[in-house]
Amino acid sequence: MSTNIGTEVRVGLVRNASARWLNRVERLGNALPDPVMIFIVLIGVLMVVSSIGASLGWQAVNPVTGELLVTKSLMAEDMVRKLLNEMARTYTGFAPLGLALVMVMGAGVADHSGLLGVLVRASLQRVPLTLLTPTIFLVGMLTTHAVDAGAVVYVPLVGLLYASTGRHPVLGLVTAYAGVATGLSGNLLPGQYDVLLLSITQVGARLIEPDWTMNPVGNWYFGVGIAFAFTVTAWVVLDRIVAPRLGPWTDTASEPTDAPELAITPTERRGLYAAAVSLLGLMLMVAALMLWPGFTPLYDAAAAPGERIKPFFGALVSLLFLLFTVTGWAFGAATGSIRSHRDVIEMMRKGLEPLLPYLVLVLFAAQFVALFGWSNLGPITAITGAGQLRTLGAPPAVLLPLLATMTAWLDFVIASGSAKWTVMAPVAAPMFMLLGISPEMTTAAYRVGDTVTNLISPLNAYLVLTLVFCQRWVPSMRFGSLLALTLPLAIALYLAGIAVTVVWVSLDLPVGPGAEVVYRLP
Repeated sequence: MSTNIGTEVRVGLVRNASARWLNRVERLGNALPDPVMIFIVLIGVLMVVSSIGASLGWQAVNPVTGELLVTKSLMAEDMVRKLLNEMARTYTGFAPLGLALVMVMGAGVADHSGLLGVLVRASLQRVPLTLLTPTIFLVGMLTTHAVDAGAVVYVPLVGLLYASTGRHPVLGLVTAYAGVATGLSGNLLPGQYDVLLLSITQVGARLIEPDWTMNPVGNWYFGVGIAFAFTVTAWVVLDRIVAPRLGPWTDTASEPTDAPELAITPTERRGLYAAAVSLLGLMLMVAALMLWPGFTPLYDAAAAPGERIKPFFGALVSLLFLLFTVTGWAFGAATGSIRSHRDVIEMMRKGLEPLLPYLVLVLFAAQFVALFGWSNLGPITAITGAGQLRTLGAPPAVLLPLLATMTAWLDFVIASGSAKWTVMAPVAAPMFMLLGISPEMTTAAYRVGDTVTNLISPLNAYLVLTLVFCQRWVPSMRFGSLLALTLPLAIALYLAGIAVTVVWVSLDLPVGPGAEVVYRLP
């Protein structure tokens, strides 16, 4: 048995100030109750706060509709009735739950057939171990274009890969998750999230300029800069702070599967060819659904230019389920790991097994999120906080970091980035336009703050899912141990993001093609 995190999850107690501080964070975090109980307590606190807010008349005006939002008491008779009547629907309607279940069933086929493991090994065969950390982090950022596949599929596979190279699998899980969690703020390529956020920005920007139209690549250049800064920062923190806490991986007794060799066998190559052929067929099907004359369910030709491809983005979860299932089935049929449809169905069942603890947690997390929305505390908090920035009269290099900072704190209140921006954009976008800052730059600063706290926010469902993955390797690991590993990353990435934002605004660099930092009133 190793002396690393597997026994007493306070790993390798390095005798320095930062290690002692993280040890205290870990002990405090481990002293917390189970995340399920945390959400139960939060629900109780929320009900009390909503009652106080309702009695004190907390309110805010929706800047788009002019609707007066008033805090509603969750202890009122109608709210208690709604909670009890809607509990099952609230649970099954929790968006991350459905996405995770669908993705995991498809990924279960690709995983248990052997395809995903082979792909990860093949892609990293020629990557030197010294570059493994930045490569894993950057690839994790890129997986955000595949919706939730990164958090659900990529993260556990990297844990397996790290074990196969003799490095601690929890280090791999944290590295991959950090990339996945921050990939929505910085990335090498624009994607569907850019379209989503900038379309929300458009709603606020048109309050000042009615003809303003969102630019889908309006954050591209800034996103590349953030991706570079985050990758370098994460590389230093992971290798210099996180890895020493974990130490070397020698406890093979707790490995969930045999660690694979990186070399690809002839049988696996045959499976990869079969998977590639099936992938080509699936791509042709998708192209037909977008281009076939008179039948384009994945392309809306009647919509505005920036929104015509929205049906494709909306279908990504379903398409990824088909991608994992079809290619995994083809790979398994070629290698012999799948002999009939019964094997495929069994692999889907196995894919769901690691999610059982998550299913229990979501019951309570979904109720908390729903109650927060019913009380109106979320939008009132966001609107009031954003409005405070306008009164400061500070330069953009100060205001934008303040917006990012406020957004980071709001992540502990509203977990969904698009939901936060929906209530903030109608205030933040026009406010910064009047201050001479473009809607694209405002959106970019918001994205910096929105993602860094994903690494430490208990409201982030995928942080809890990552803890479940860690417990597959280290059963005794608890939330405090994971927090002690991700907190240094969150702090460092926040500082790096703020620094990039200040430099970008100060140098007046283009935010994206056709998008500037400065906005000039018509």
